[in-house]
Amino acid sequence: MSGNHPYRRAGAVIVAGTVVWFVGISPVSRVYITPDDAERLRMLTSGRRGWIVGQHLTAVGTVAVPVGFAAFARAVPGKDAVPDINSPRGKAKKWAYAAAAALLAGAPFFVSSLTRRAADLEGFAYRRGSNAPFLAYSGLHVVALAALGGSLLSLPTKRWIGVTAAISAPVYGAILVAKKDIPPFCFYLVEGLTGAYLMAWEETETDKA
Repeated sequence: MSGNHPYRRAGAVIVAGTVVWFVGISPVSRVYITPDDAERLRMLTSGRRGWIVGQHLTAVGTVAVPVGFAAFARAVPGKDAVPDINSPRGKAKKWAYAAAAALLAGAPFFVSSLTRRAADLEGFAYRRGSNAPFLAYSGLHVVALAALGGSLLSLPTKRWIGVTAAISAPVYGAILVAKKDIPPFCFYLVEGLTGAYLMAWEETETDKA
Protein backbone atom coordinates (compact mmCIF):
# COMPACT_ATOMS: atom_id res chain seq x y z
CA MET A 1 0.00 0.00 0.00
CA SER A 2 1.31 3.41 -0.89
CA GLY A 3 2.16 6.13 1.54
CA ASN A 4 -1.15 7.77 0.73
CA HIS A 5 -2.97 4.89 2.47
CA PRO A 6 -5.87 4.55 -0.03
CA TYR A 7 -7.38 1.58 1.82
CA ARG A 8 -7.26 3.46 5.09
CA ARG A 9 -8.96 6.49 3.58
CA ALA A 10 -11.64 4.36 1.96
CA GLY A 11 -12.23 2.55 5.24
CA ALA A 12 -12.52 5.85 7.10
CA VAL A 13 -15.23 7.07 4.72
CA ILE A 14 -17.12 3.76 5.10
CA VAL A 15 -16.90 3.87 8.90
CA ALA A 16 -17.89 7.55 9.05
CA GLY A 17 -20.86 6.91 6.78
CA THR A 18 -21.90 3.91 8.87
CA VAL A 19 -21.70 5.91 12.11
CA VAL A 20 -23.76 8.75 10.62
CA TRP A 21 -26.30 6.20 9.38
CA PHE A 22 -26.70 4.67 12.84
CA VAL A 23 -26.96 8.11 14.46
CA GLY A 24 -29.66 8.97 11.94
CA ILE A 25 -31.87 5.99 12.81
CA SER A 26 -31.50 6.58 16.55
CA PRO A 27 -34.19 9.25 17.15
CA VAL A 28 -37.55 7.63 17.90
CA SER A 29 -35.88 4.26 17.32
CA ARG A 30 -38.63 2.36 19.15
CA VAL A 31 -41.00 3.14 16.28
CA TYR A 32 -39.35 0.39 14.22
CA ILE A 33 -40.37 -2.31 16.69
CA THR A 34 -43.75 -0.91 17.72
CA PRO A 35 -46.61 -2.92 16.13
CA ASP A 36 -49.50 -0.56 16.87
CA ASP A 37 -49.89 2.05 14.13
CA ALA A 38 -51.59 4.67 16.30
CA GLU A 39 -48.83 4.40 18.89
CA ARG A 40 -46.24 4.70 16.13
CA LEU A 41 -47.84 7.95 15.00
CA ARG A 42 -47.95 9.27 18.55
CA MET A 43 -44.24 8.55 18.99
CA LEU A 44 -43.34 10.17 15.68
CA THR A 45 -45.44 13.25 16.39
CA SER A 46 -43.88 13.61 19.83
CA GLY A 47 -40.36 13.32 18.44
CA ARG A 48 -41.03 15.03 15.09
CA ARG A 49 -37.94 17.27 15.04
CA GLY A 50 -35.49 14.52 15.95
CA TRP A 51 -37.16 12.13 13.50
CA ILE A 52 -36.89 14.54 10.57
CA VAL A 53 -33.26 15.43 11.34
CA GLY A 54 -32.52 11.75 11.74
CA GLN A 55 -33.90 10.90 8.31
CA HIS A 56 -31.61 13.49 6.73
CA LEU A 57 -28.59 12.11 8.59
CA THR A 58 -29.51 8.58 7.54
CA ALA A 59 -29.64 9.77 3.94
CA VAL A 60 -26.13 11.21 4.27
CA GLY A 61 -24.84 7.91 5.61
CA THR A 62 -26.67 6.00 2.90
CA VAL A 63 -24.76 7.96 0.24
CA ALA A 64 -21.40 8.08 2.04
CA VAL A 65 -20.96 4.33 2.45
CA PRO A 66 -21.11 3.57 -1.31
CA VAL A 67 -18.66 6.42 -1.93
CA GLY A 68 -16.26 4.74 0.49
CA PHE A 69 -16.59 1.42 -1.30
CA ALA A 70 -16.01 3.13 -4.65
CA ALA A 71 -12.77 4.50 -3.18
CA PHE A 72 -11.87 0.99 -2.04
CA ALA A 73 -12.47 -0.33 -5.58
CA ARG A 74 -10.19 2.34 -7.01
CA ALA A 75 -7.48 1.42 -4.50
CA VAL A 76 -7.45 -2.27 -5.47
CA PRO A 77 -4.63 -2.89 -7.99
CA GLY A 78 -5.90 -3.13 -11.58
CA LYS A 79 -4.45 -4.42 -14.82
CA ASP A 80 -1.57 -1.92 -14.76
CA ALA A 81 -0.38 -3.35 -11.43
CA VAL A 82 -1.57 -6.89 -12.04
CA PRO A 83 -0.48 -8.22 -15.46
CA ASP A 84 -3.07 -11.00 -15.47
CA ILE A 85 -6.42 -9.33 -14.83
CA ASN A 86 -7.94 -12.80 -14.35
CA SER A 87 -5.55 -13.48 -11.47
CA PRO A 88 -7.05 -13.30 -7.95
CA ARG A 89 -5.84 -9.70 -7.58
CA GLY A 90 -7.33 -8.74 -10.95
CA LYS A 91 -10.64 -10.36 -10.04
CA ALA A 92 -10.63 -8.50 -6.71
CA LYS A 93 -10.92 -5.17 -8.51
CA LYS A 94 -13.80 -6.41 -10.66
CA TRP A 95 -15.66 -7.66 -7.59
CA ALA A 96 -14.94 -4.43 -5.68
CA TYR A 97 -16.36 -2.31 -8.49
CA ALA A 98 -19.40 -4.57 -8.68
CA ALA A 99 -20.00 -4.08 -4.95
CA ALA A 100 -19.62 -0.31 -5.20
CA ALA A 101 -21.92 -0.16 -8.25
CA ALA A 102 -24.65 -2.13 -6.47
CA LEU A 103 -24.45 0.11 -3.41
CA LEU A 104 -24.47 3.28 -5.50
CA ALA A 105 -27.46 2.01 -7.48
CA GLY A 106 -29.36 1.13 -4.31
CA ALA A 107 -28.75 4.37 -2.40
CA PRO A 108 -31.31 6.53 -4.29
CA PHE A 109 -34.07 4.01 -3.53
CA PHE A 110 -33.55 4.29 0.21
CA VAL A 111 -33.01 8.06 0.11
CA SER A 112 -36.41 8.38 -1.59
CA SER A 113 -37.95 6.27 1.18
CA LEU A 114 -36.29 8.44 3.83
CA THR A 115 -37.65 11.57 2.15
CA ARG A 116 -41.18 10.17 2.36
CA ARG A 117 -40.67 9.18 5.99
CA ALA A 118 -39.64 12.73 6.90
CA ALA A 119 -42.45 14.38 4.95
CA ASP A 120 -45.33 12.03 5.83
CA LEU A 121 -45.19 10.83 9.41
CA GLU A 122 -48.71 9.42 9.30
CA GLY A 123 -47.97 7.49 6.12
CA PHE A 124 -44.94 5.86 7.69
CA ALA A 125 -46.76 5.17 10.97
CA TYR A 126 -49.59 3.41 9.14
CA ARG A 127 -47.23 1.69 6.69
CA ARG A 128 -48.73 3.27 3.60
CA GLY A 129 -47.06 3.42 0.23
CA SER A 130 -45.13 0.99 -1.91
CA ASN A 131 -42.40 -1.11 -0.36
CA ALA A 132 -40.74 -1.61 -3.75
CA PRO A 133 -38.00 1.04 -3.27
CA PHE A 134 -36.91 -0.55 0.01
CA LEU A 135 -36.92 -4.02 -1.51
CA ALA A 136 -34.81 -2.80 -4.44
CA TYR A 137 -32.37 -1.12 -2.03
CA SER A 138 -32.16 -4.26 0.11
CA GLY A 139 -31.76 -6.59 -2.85
CA LEU A 140 -28.90 -4.50 -4.22
CA HIS A 141 -27.26 -4.57 -0.79
CA VAL A 142 -27.35 -8.38 -0.87
CA VAL A 143 -25.69 -8.32 -4.30
CA ALA A 144 -23.10 -5.84 -3.01
CA LEU A 145 -22.21 -8.00 -0.01
CA ALA A 146 -21.74 -11.05 -2.23
CA ALA A 147 -19.43 -9.08 -4.54
CA LEU A 148 -17.60 -7.56 -1.58
CA GLY A 149 -16.97 -11.03 -0.20
CA GLY A 150 -15.54 -12.09 -3.55
CA SER A 151 -13.24 -9.08 -3.63
CA LEU A 152 -11.96 -9.50 -0.09
CA LEU A 153 -11.39 -13.23 -0.56
CA SER A 154 -9.31 -12.44 -3.67
CA LEU A 155 -7.09 -10.05 -1.74
CA PRO A 156 -4.44 -10.86 0.88
CA THR A 157 -6.81 -9.87 3.69
CA LYS A 158 -7.58 -12.06 6.67
CA ARG A 159 -9.96 -14.74 5.46
CA TRP A 160 -12.57 -14.09 8.13
CA ILE A 161 -13.47 -10.64 6.81
CA GLY A 162 -14.14 -11.97 3.31
CA VAL A 163 -16.07 -14.95 4.63
CA THR A 164 -18.19 -12.67 6.82
CA ALA A 165 -19.25 -10.56 3.85
CA ALA A 166 -19.74 -13.55 1.56
CA ILE A 167 -21.84 -15.55 4.02
CA SER A 168 -23.99 -12.58 5.00
CA ALA A 169 -25.28 -12.25 1.41
CA PRO A 170 -27.23 -15.54 1.18
CA VAL A 171 -28.35 -15.28 4.81
CA TYR A 172 -29.75 -11.77 4.36
CA GLY A 173 -31.10 -12.69 0.94
CA ALA A 174 -33.05 -15.62 2.40
CA ILE A 175 -34.51 -13.39 5.13
CA LEU A 176 -35.49 -10.79 2.55
CA VAL A 177 -37.22 -13.35 0.33
CA ALA A 178 -39.02 -15.00 3.26
CA LYS A 179 -40.08 -11.86 5.15
CA LYS A 180 -40.17 -9.26 2.34
CA ASP A 181 -38.37 -7.12 4.90
CA ILE A 182 -35.09 -6.93 6.77
CA PRO A 183 -33.64 -4.48 9.31
CA PRO A 184 -31.20 -2.49 7.12
CA PHE A 185 -28.79 -2.04 10.00
CA CYS A 186 -27.76 -5.66 9.30
CA PHE A 187 -26.11 -4.51 6.07
CA TYR A 188 -24.27 -1.68 7.76
CA LEU A 189 -22.90 -3.89 10.51
CA VAL A 190 -21.02 -5.93 7.89
CA GLU A 191 -20.04 -2.91 5.81
CA GLY A 192 -18.90 -0.91 8.84
CA LEU A 193 -16.85 -3.89 10.02
CA THR A 194 -15.22 -4.05 6.58
CA GLY A 195 -14.45 -0.34 6.73
CA ALA A 196 -12.85 -0.73 10.16
CA TYR A 197 -10.77 -3.61 8.83
CA LEU A 198 -9.57 -1.52 5.88
CA MET A 199 -8.58 1.30 8.24
CA ALA A 200 -6.32 -1.08 10.15
CA TRP A 201 -5.07 -3.20 7.24
CA GLU A 202 -1.39 -2.71 6.50
CA GLU A 203 -0.71 -4.48 3.21
CA THR A 204 2.89 -5.69 3.07
CA GLU A 205 5.16 -5.86 0.03
CA THR A 206 4.96 -9.66 0.27
CA ASP A 207 1.18 -9.46 0.07
CA LYS A 208 1.41 -7.32 -3.05
CA ALA A 209 3.60 -9.77 -4.92
